[in-house]
Amino acid sequence: MREKYQTLIEKRIAEMQPGSVFVTSDFADIASTAAINMSLSRLEGSGSIRRILRGVYDKPRFSRLLNELVVADPSKVAYAIARKNRWSIIPMGDTALNMLRLSTQVPAVWQYVSDGPYKEYSYGNVHILFRRTANKEATGYSFMTGLIIQGLRALGKDRINKEVISTLRQQLSSDEKRTLMVEAQGTTAWIFDYIKEICKE
Repeated sequence: MREKYQTLIEKRIAEMQPGSVFVTSDFADIASTAAINMSLSRLEGSGSIRRILRGVYDKPRFSRLLNELVVADPSKVAYAIARKNRWSIIPMGDTALNMLRLSTQVPAVWQYVSDGPYKEYSYGNVHILFRRTANKEATGYSFMTGLIIQGLRALGKDRINKEVISTLRQQLSSDEKRTLMVEAQGTTAWIFDYIKEICKE
């Protein structure tokens, strides 16, 4: 039976793209937690997967340009941690600005608002921070609505100009604009004023 579990877990990982990040609970439909941990430990020992944090792994991606394994994507790791703990999260601060192409600077700390507890994680030179906030900020919006709101908040009222509005507008589909207009109605007044500008066709 153990060999069957191992085979099923290996098959699922084989179907993942290099760079994919996963957690123990992603295999809960296959075996018990103890059996999954044992299987993942074997795979880690063989070098086919890499342990990032406790219960968080990736399928390493090799860069021919750098001639080395690439560091696990912080965003994928953050969402894997959230999935593992059943938190809802949305990028905030410099992380949101980077994802919205409003900043080319790689965040020193990858920050997320969360409906879970305040938590910090580190691996290699990467630091991830989850800040607890009102549930509505983390769970009341679709991903893009939350990301736009957090990005505008990170910039601040006085740093938002026509270029920012245009950059954000170009990233949204018509459906996303309609959703944004509906979901963001309860947010801070000045943020919603800018959202109305962003959503103009």
